[in-house]
Amino acid sequence: MHDELVDHLTRSTPLSRGEALRVIQDVLAYFDETAGDYVRRRHRELQAEGLMNAEIFERIAADLKYRAVAPPELTLRQLRRMVYG
Repeated sequence: MHDELVDHLTRSTPLSRGEALRVIQDVLAYFDETAGDYVRRRHRELQAEGLMNAEIFERIAADLKYRAVAPPELTLRQLRRMVYG
């Protein structure tokens, strides 16, 4: 799986084959996260930092634009509904 990328990483970094494969799997898992899962996770993380919902949802809306496969633009209301139902 992803042999060319593993080969590239082992040539261009000090990673072993096993380490390179683990990094690739971690990155792919990160980008497999759905928009809803991302919104809920980031909401929990930012809430734990003490931020208020108004700031949290503005920040999440801005961050979603930079995901590898950006979802359609979501309103603040849609983001709130992902978290609270």
